[in-house]
Amino acid sequence: MKIATFNINGIKARIEALPAWLEAAKPDVALLQEIKSIDENFPREMFEDMGYRVETHGQKSFNGVAILSRLPLEDVTRGLPGDAEDEQARWIEATVIGDSQAVRVAGLYLPNGNPVPGPKYDYKLAWMARMRDHAKALLATEMPFILAGDYNIIPQREDAAKPEAWTEDALFLPESRAAFRRILNLGFTEAIRTQHPEAGLYSFWDYQAGAWQRNNGIRIDHLLLSPQAADLLQTSGIDKEVRAGDKPSDHVPVWVDLAA
Repeated sequence: MKIATFNINGIKARIEALPAWLEAAKPDVALLQEIKSIDENFPREMFEDMGYRVETHGQKSFNGVAILSRLPLEDVTRGLPGDAEDEQARWIEATVIGDSQAVRVAGLYLPNGNPVPGPKYDYKLAWMARMRDHAKALLATEMPFILAGDYNIIPQREDAAKPEAWTEDALFLPESRAAFRRILNLGFTEAIRTQHPEAGLYSFWDYQAGAWQRNNGIRIDHLLLSPQAADLLQTSGIDKEVRAGDKPSDHVPVWVDLAA
């Protein structure tokens, strides 16, 4: 079961690039972030014609997450528990029925948090605390599951080409990284770092200042695997070449392949 996460930075802008990647990479499940579309306007027929089931949790012009799956989906839920007043579309969950194993997947778009200090950073940390509580509840089910998406967190210095440029940014502040570790330390396996410990692996390159051409990137898109999902892990990777394509997102897909 190949599961990928991809912040597409707008479905309208990626209306050609996304199908091209799906055709080339053939993920069984694609968890999308920043679709920037309400549910009714998402071009679901395009992806259904490619063999994907489509589930969205959209929001006009901002945020928005989606699941595309070649495999059956059950128990689809939308929104991160813990705050009934939070209307931002940042979380979608479903159970994927594989050939030999069902896997719960959560697609997430974690808040950016800038500027710091301020209410946006407070929201980021509060959101991560809610995510940790929900992750604990999911772990209690002992079902294989993955928390995948754009975390807007640079976990370690080697996850940035120029870490010194990020020291005052919400993505790299000690409080942000500590909140990420509190989730990770519940017992999750961070798929890419487990299999690819080397530096120089990035999933985001800004559109400005020739970041892509200079390989001035950061790694902020992550897949955290529960112990049961980690037992199924076969391979993982980052589709870096997508960033060099026509009208690319500033993120690239990150994926795992599970024996499920």
